[in-house]
Amino acid sequence: MHVTFRQLQVFEAVARFNSYTRAAEHLHLSQPGVSMQIKQLEESIGLPLFEHVGKKIYLTTAGREMYAYSQGIGQMLNEADTVIEQLKGLQSGRLAISVATTASHFATRLLADFSQRYEGVTISLDITNRESLRRQLEHNEPDLVIMGQPPEGVDTESEIFMENPLVMIAPSGHSLVKEKHIPLSRFEDEHFVVREGGSGTRGAIQRSFEEHGVTFHTGIEMTSNEAIKQAVEAGLGLGIVSIHTLELELETGRLAILNVENFPIIRHWHIVQRSGKRLSPVAQAFKQFVLDEAEQFIRLPEIY
Repeated sequence: MHVTFRQLQVFEAVARFNSYTRAAEHLHLSQPGVSMQIKQLEESIGLPLFEHVGKKIYLTTAGREMYAYSQGIGQMLNEADTVIEQLKGLQSGRLAISVATTASHFATRLLADFSQRYEGVTISLDITNRESLRRQLEHNEPDLVIMGQPPEGVDTESEIFMENPLVMIAPSGHSLVKEKHIPLSRFEDEHFVVREGGSGTRGAIQRSFEEHGVTFHTGIEMTSNEAIKQAVEAGLGLGIVSIHTLELELETGRLAILNVENFPIIRHWHIVQRSGKRLSPVAQAFKQFVLDEAEQFIRLPEIY
């Protein structure tokens, strides 16, 4: 059996995404190029690896066996790459960081300072949603992830490095802005502009309302905090967001934080890695940098 590593890379991507098109996008290849690699691999093995049912593809028995081996080979090569980077020390190497969208406001400052200290390091930054971070951790893709609560069902190691208060916001001219100690029950019938279902922020909000016996109503769902802030400013409803996303809006007076009982909702930021992952010296240095120095890169306003 004559198999190339490139063929295994392409096969692993197709199997992971269940799609030739998405695998091609992920690998920056054309779809015909992906199809050709799979065809050559199947010819070398002598068995089909995928079966087509309607518009969907599924792994055959041989495909499932090859998928397990391809993941193992990929993991071994990643470990080899880590060992080589360790030999290079901190003057060079690569760092792959994935960050929850809510954390992007301070994470970019962290990375900017870190990159100045280690100018020879190449940094890859992916800012994405919780489901994507979960998938990346599951497939052991980034070195480290900055996010809220680590995902369930994925074997990870994590450390808390900072609080993440969630606050209720309104347009600066809203009638409630000047009120103090507003009961949470006042918002029983309020419809909020919130993140999509499955986001960590959305889950924390719903749990907090339930704990205090108040029904939480969703008015409009948004896929980013920037969209939520714009919607609230436009008067489409109240919002609940991380205070770390509000620096500019509070400075310019476009939004205001409401003084609500049982608020802020205190969450935490975690730095997360896949359990057993062997971090390079660069990744180890960045992790310690976050744990030791992250708070100095945060500029928080007075909440009330």
